[in-house]
Amino acid sequence: MSKRKRQRRGSKTVSETGSAAAPAPHWQPRVAAALAAICLLAFLAYLPAMSCGMLWDDDAHITKHELRSSEGLYRIWFELGATQQYYPLLHTAFWVEHKLWGDSMVGYHIANLTLHLAAMCLVFLVVKRLKIPGALLAAAVFALHPVYVESVAWITEQKNTLSAIFYLGALLVYLKFDESRRRAPYLAALVLYALALLSKTAVLTLPAAILVIFWWQRGTLSWRHDVLPLLPFFMLGGALGAVTAYVEWHIVGATGDAFRLSLVARLLVAGRAIWFYLGKLIWPVDFIFSYPRWRLDPSNWWQWLFPVAALATTVALWLARRRWRTPLAGWLFFVGTLLPVLGFLNVYLFLFSYVADHFQYLASLGVIVPAAAFLTLGVGRLPARDRWIGRTALVALVGVLSLLTWQQCQTYSDVPTLYQVTIDRNPDCWMAHNNLGKYLIDAGKNQEALDHFNASLRLKSDYPEAHNNRGVALTGLGRYDAAVEEFEETFRLEHHGIEPQNSGERSSRSRQAQDDDAKVHVNFGIALKHLGRIQEAIEEQRAALRIQPDLAEAHGNLGIALFTAGKREDAVDQLRAAVKLKPELADAHSNLGSVLLLSGRYAEAVRELELSLALKPNVALVENSLGEALRLSGRPSEALAQYQSALRLGFENPEIHYQLALCYANLNQPAKAILSAERALELAQSAGNSTIAQEIEAWLSTHRSGAE
Repeated sequence: MSKRKRQRRGSKTVSETGSAAAPAPHWQPRVAAALAAICLLAFLAYLPAMSCGMLWDDDAHITKHELRSSEGLYRIWFELGATQQYYPLLHTAFWVEHKLWGDSMVGYHIANLTLHLAAMCLVFLVVKRLKIPGALLAAAVFALHPVYVESVAWITEQKNTLSAIFYLGALLVYLKFDESRRRAPYLAALVLYALALLSKTAVLTLPAAILVIFWWQRGTLSWRHDVLPLLPFFMLGGALGAVTAYVEWHIVGATGDAFRLSLVARLLVAGRAIWFYLGKLIWPVDFIFSYPRWRLDPSNWWQWLFPVAALATTVALWLARRRWRTPLAGWLFFVGTLLPVLGFLNVYLFLFSYVADHFQYLASLGVIVPAAAFLTLGVGRLPARDRWIGRTALVALVGVLSLLTWQQCQTYSDVPTLYQVTIDRNPDCWMAHNNLGKYLIDAGKNQEALDHFNASLRLKSDYPEAHNNRGVALTGLGRYDAAVEEFEETFRLEHHGIEPQNSGERSSRSRQAQDDDAKVHVNFGIALKHLGRIQEAIEEQRAALRIQPDLAEAHGNLGIALFTAGKREDAVDQLRAAVKLKPELADAHSNLGSVLLLSGRYAEAVRELELSLALKPNVALVENSLGEALRLSGRPSEALAQYQSALRLGFENPEIHYQLALCYANLNQPAKAILSAERALELAQSAGNSTIAQEIEAWLSTHRSGAE
């Protein structure tokens, strides 16, 4: 009987050690208890990251309001550009998750950790089926190695954990097909692979990984038996990979000088990245959310050491394959799975760094599984009396990894901590300065934000987003002229080298770049309004809506500008459009309520201001406006409660005390009314506001005499 027939007899395969591939593993209570213990340990290790808010592009992945309906779900699947990347199964998962827990970030974090632990169980099953020693150790390392913290703690990277479920499931089922050659498991594996691709197309390397596994088992490959059944997998992966490449170019924006790398430069990136990822697995310290972007220089001889070493390693392992195939198989799996992110294809993240921890989420199995097998076999070969020492050492290894993961999760405890740690470890990270500045703007700390935008622009002066954000911070500080200059500089940088286009012609710029343009128009319009350039402000908001008709912020700011221009009905229409597009936006409701109040539509104003406070409680200015709307609606007792609430929140000025006086008067409490009016007069005179002071004096004159 030939060697090939001996290998395939009974539809079984022979591993390198000569043992037949395992049937589905039996779930013994001891194994189940061990996996449960790993899950518990992982939950404790990841606990510090469960409270982190939205990072970087999480807001572009968590389902936007306009996609939260059944029509939105349809758009997720059938409209390129509806989501940041065309990963419809991932965005369907986000769609479902939003239905379950809304905007609670804890829910998303728990879901991501759960998916990671489910992937860990599948790692165990795959390794067990392949009869590789150390399945539990491999699963534990996969669950607890700190290199995975970025994938689990960053909500956006649910694309990793979700796609891993289907990738590993497809691999497990395909191994079953290889044993039985039945149609059902083959089709099931193909469907699971398609689902993995629809979650993240970087998993397209699975069919190549399967061939590596078969070669490792058999020492050779058959075109008909091994390669031919995988051709549909290769074709499907290639097709969806091409879609992703198109989206990265035309929608995400992986274009421009930063991505114009020569083949030589790409080889330098690939060679260095391989050793970078391997190093992080072996020595798991000093992880950074965004690593320094390497300066590529083919004239520097030492940069060539990385690709030359990678090639030499491949050749050496190939020459040693007849004695031991495992190292070569693990190396090929590791490097091959990394291939889509090694620099040969443009990935938007390369604008900031050529490497990222989440890029090796699945590739790392090519190192972890052989290493776990080696360590387990080594312990097994110890004298029986000493094996407890080896087992204790393996448990200690898992414990150390758990502590390192817990420590790394501390940096994900909240958004500012993550970006500050990134800046501390990578001082040249202009992206982290910019993102930390954006967080500080949202927290109302405009001066601190401005300092970070200045730092970002010192590192990268042609960074349009930082110029735009600096303009927003300057607007918040009341420096409107300087803000206008920043927005003009943003437009200059964004459109540098782009020829003017005819009216109605579609821009060649990416969808993301066009959306960014719309937001700059919005911010520019706000600054112009503050400068009293109302007509220009209106035009900027309309320019934003021409680019992005469903941009709620543009509708809202256009409404405010129109109201300032005296076009009250048009203003209300625009503000209602903003509320319809983003009903969860408290500011949209408060702006609409304020305009309705000033327009004399008190009942409608009350409704909108109450909605605003329900979404965002304890905003003193809105409490005061609601009080005024209630008073003018003839509801003085309710108005009184709102005014008092505004005062407790520190909103004290002549107007609110005067409104209190009017409420007390309506409630037939003249003594309290006079006391409030006197306090209002004191504040008005102190502020030099003669107009309101005269009005209050006239009111006091009338009501004091009436009280007497």
